[in-house]
Amino acid sequence: MNMQTQAEPFTLQRRNPGGGTAPLRRWGFANETDRLTDVLLGSPAHLKHLSTSSLSRKHLREAPCNIQVAQAQHAELVAAYQHFGVNVHVHDAQPELPMQVYARDSSVMTPYGAIITAMAQWWRRGENYAAIRTCERLGIPIYDMVTAGTFEGGDFNVIEEGCVLIGCGGARTQEEGARQVASWFEAEGWEVRIAFIDEYYVHIDLMVVPVADKLTAVCEACTDPAVVDWLKGKGHEIIDVPFQDTMALGCNFMSLGCDRVIAPTSSKTLIGKLRARGFEVADLDMSEISKTGGGIHCMAQSLKREA
Repeated sequence: MNMQTQAEPFTLQRRNPGGGTAPLRRWGFANETDRLTDVLLGSPAHLKHLSTSSLSRKHLREAPCNIQVAQAQHAELVAAYQHFGVNVHVHDAQPELPMQVYARDSSVMTPYGAIITAMAQWWRRGENYAAIRTCERLGIPIYDMVTAGTFEGGDFNVIEEGCVLIGCGGARTQEEGARQVASWFEAEGWEVRIAFIDEYYVHIDLMVVPVADKLTAVCEACTDPAVVDWLKGKGHEIIDVPFQDTMALGCNFMSLGCDRVIAPTSSKTLIGKLRARGFEVADLDMSEISKTGGGIHCMAQSLKREA
């Protein structure tokens, strides 16, 4: 039986309110470090440099993004995924959605289907509707939609199978949205930890991103020590990413599984430590596009991973 005939029908709410939702067969993943086969990206065709965070405002004041260079850097990112054999799916470009290049924010992929998030900034709320259309086009059932407060995808961090770290900074993801999503996964039997972060750091994936099984990159200088201890208690080895690298989005990379990573060239410490461990690292210059407020991890949504 081929993958197409195995696919579940598209639906706007697949979640079983009492838990026990069956994992998808065609899409989804058990964790964020297995081999990536399919990724969702956004188009930078209509990218603008807007005031979306403290970091993007700083660049707006000092050296605004060169959009053409940013678009070329994104093309290199697409080429890197293709080089590693990853199927690249892209949101339809829309001029009304200048920040849709950050595909992780408007939806979250889970083993049970996609979550449609609730964006905080008014100029990005249309991305949620576009994400629904993308899910329908690709045949990805929707697990559920966030309705209690705001919640953005960069704050949904699958640490390992059955365990999620949810960030809550208040400005982009509110506690009401974080607790709603947490309740869904607790009902599924997941371990859930909510990390309250300063809104300066935008999302939890600025400072904590899994690399491989029981190996996680963390900026210890800006991460709650209790979260670091929690990870270590689960048997995770920590690769510490320096604060200066983190502020250049150096801890915002993408694990492709099988000891392969796409990372920004700015993350010299992380890249050096990973290569010393035998990882294959595609290091890309993302310096211009990242001025608009996000990094490699922010731009990508895992759609399918295989063990």
